[in-house]
Amino acid sequence: MLRYFHGIPFRSLATSTGFICLGFAANSYYQRDKRDTLLRQNIATDNKMAVQNQVKTPFQTLFAVPMTCDGCVKSVSDALYSLEGITKVDANLKDQLVAIEGTAAPSAIVSAIEGTGRDAILRGSGASNGAAVCILETYHHTKKGGEELVPASAPDAATEGSEGSDREVRGLARMVQVSPTTTLVDLTVRGVTPGTYVASVREYGDLKFGATSTGPVWAGGSGTTQPRGILGTVQVGKDGRAAVFLDHPFQVWEVIGHAMVVSRQKEGVEEAELTNDENTVVGVIARSAGMWDNDKTVCSCTGKTLWEERKDEVKKGMI
Repeated sequence: MLRYFHGIPFRSLATSTGFICLGFAANSYYQRDKRDTLLRQNIATDNKMAVQNQVKTPFQTLFAVPMTCDGCVKSVSDALYSLEGITKVDANLKDQLVAIEGTAAPSAIVSAIEGTGRDAILRGSGASNGAAVCILETYHHTKKGGEELVPASAPDAATEGSEGSDREVRGLARMVQVSPTTTLVDLTVRGVTPGTYVASVREYGDLKFGATSTGPVWAGGSGTTQPRGILGTVQVGKDGRAAVFLDHPFQVWEVIGHAMVVSRQKEGVEEAELTNDENTVVGVIARSAGMWDNDKTVCSCTGKTLWEERKDEVKKGMI
């Protein structure tokens, strides 16, 4: 998931897990009768994650992958072509890059590459200004006290005694716009209680008080009869993990700076009534690199390579 956020790589959550489900709730604000391209449930009988992708519009992704020989290139290419929806793989041994075209979720691509025993860092997806990412975390008071909240990964977060004491990031969403009216959302979560969750884009990007200050569901402009920010529902398996891949009718620029929330709180999903708990994860949607937009291999701030940065971020609990 990508593994790219302003040059910072992240570890993928797309690993073996319980069954995954994306569906629609029965009440009014989930009425999406015309959303026939939304991800459907696909239950895995062997207790492995199975995500059926019904997205039809192909898009491009670019990954950094360590490869040392032609055998590496073949191993990675074969693994990717085994994924449903992959139409083109171009592995460049010299530059250690793999360009992919198709309809497979980025998280599924990462999982396939990792299955060959190699790492993968997402370097870009889609067109310029057409990609975004959101890091999802629980929010807590600081050790100094006060009303403002900070994410669990913050050094001063008062997570002692809570289920978030490991400080791990709880989820990551990748977005790539594939047409003037459609954006794909690749969402993974971990470390939350099994059950049904709602994923939504909120009206504000204010995280001063965590989920509470993000406001109601994003309306999506004047003249809308239903909030455009309801993305769908996510069924988290017994291991606390889930991965879903869906499309939604908005452009990436419309949601930049807005918060995303994944929560079990069905009350308050439409209104500004969300509270902070260990099963409510929130983050702000930010731009990420498009294909070939990011050619950085060494961080100008730290002098570390992207692989060194990856190791550092994983140690901090990043996905």
